[in-house]
Amino acid sequence: MNAQELRDKTPDQLRDTLVQLKKEAFNLRFQQATGQVENTARMRQVRRDVARVKTILNEKAAAAAAEA
Repeated sequence: MNAQELRDKTPDQLRDTLVQLKKEAFNLRFQQATGQVENTARMRQVRRDVARVKTILNEKAAAAAAEA
């Protein structure tokens, strides 16, 4: 998931994406605790995607505040 794809989404879609990513991160943490995680690199990828989504949401919020 790249930043340009995220910038094209609406804030509501971004929030939905954020919820999905957080659920996936939770599931990966649970799998790691039980020793069942298959792709350990996915944990890092999900963490970075969460940060990317939050950054885009903050950018959109700042842009909306600047317009008002």
